[in-house]
Amino acid sequence: MARARVRYGLTTWFRTPPRRHGEVAYTREVSFLELFYDLVYVVLIDRSTHSLTAHVDWRSVGGFAVVFGLIWLAWFNGTFWHELHGRDDGRSRDYIFMQMVLLALLAVFADEATDGTGREFAITYTILFVLFTWQWFQVQRIDDRRYRPTTRRYLAAMLVSVGVMLASGYTSGIVRTSLWAVVVVGWAVGGLLLVTRDRTEGFGKGVTASLVERIGLFTIIVLGEVVVGVVGGISDVVERDATTIATGIVGLTIGMGLWWNYFDTLGRRVPGQRGLPLAAWLYAHLPLTMAIAAGGAAMVSVVEHAGDSRTPTATAWLLTSSVAVTLGCIALAAVALPADEFPDGMVKHIGQVFGLAGAVTLGIGAAQPAPMVLVISVSVVLMLAWLVLFVVYLALGGDPEVREPESEMGRPD
Repeated sequence: MARARVRYGLTTWFRTPPRRHGEVAYTREVSFLELFYDLVYVVLIDRSTHSLTAHVDWRSVGGFAVVFGLIWLAWFNGTFWHELHGRDDGRSRDYIFMQMVLLALLAVFADEATDGTGREFAITYTILFVLFTWQWFQVQRIDDRRYRPTTRRYLAAMLVSVGVMLASGYTSGIVRTSLWAVVVVGWAVGGLLLVTRDRTEGFGKGVTASLVERIGLFTIIVLGEVVVGVVGGISDVVERDATTIATGIVGLTIGMGLWWNYFDTLGRRVPGQRGLPLAAWLYAHLPLTMAIAAGGAAMVSVVEHAGDSRTPTATAWLLTSSVAVTLGCIALAAVALPADEFPDGMVKHIGQVFGLAGAVTLGIGAAQPAPMVLVISVSVVLMLAWLVLFVVYLALGGDPEVREPESEMGRPD
């Protein structure tokens, strides 16, 4: 009898099929394993910004955008599979740990992915996508017939991506980067069409709170690149004078300002719309997180040139463009939020205020002031944008009540 119980337990733990489409766990919380998984992306994203940090020019920006796009697609596939189909069992854990191994290896080659280690990066990425394809195939085998056409299209896209990435490993230079760009753009366009046409039955009643939390966690990961950029910039300077240190410290407030505006607008707010608004919410996070990570890379150059009378042109444009893109993407994603998340008319004001703040930020970049003036000005714009929106929120009847942490609720006085 004990043998039967052990056999049953092992079979159940390691061989239970993944959840089918439509079997959404709405009460699911983000697990410690998922947090561990996301930590690998901290390393991967940090490595991918190295070339942009060392050479702030438009060629490096383009290469970084393509590599980051591939990284985001990997995170997207791993996260969505676990969100829709994963369980807290041995099979799901094995899949995640296999992904983590490949992602760690991918990080080794991410630093020079568009140059010297491009072949290794492409082949590792191909193996990672083969694993993703196998996972989605396992779902397709047990899925309800009504979901199989969508799953088959998804599998076809996976197989095409595997083929293109494998082929890119045997090319070089602009050809390889162009093939990678085709993969990124193809997934973005295809995903937008899929969600816009409301072929998202796999979510059942709608997007889950756990998915919103995972996307928020990924945003925090890229915000950490601002901190890394400041620390790296100060550390790389031979003479760390007061101006250099002060510029770096003020530069940190840009990351804080982005955090404040993002999470007060989108944090833990579950999209209530389907179709195009949902597509905007989901895919706005690709350029949004890419822009924040690029801004972190720009901070290294800002701090290194802290003593200059004017910020280098490419650095000023990279930092301010990153902030402007981030604000625009936040406004775009806010369109998908439920009507009761904000007072009537609030979403329109979010778009207007963030649009104006983005334009002012770009104007600051065009002026190329000294690095200290640049970071102070951008930080002030972010602060004023939040403050204006908070005033509008209150004027429209928003609730200003300060909510206590859950652990404090219900305690007797």
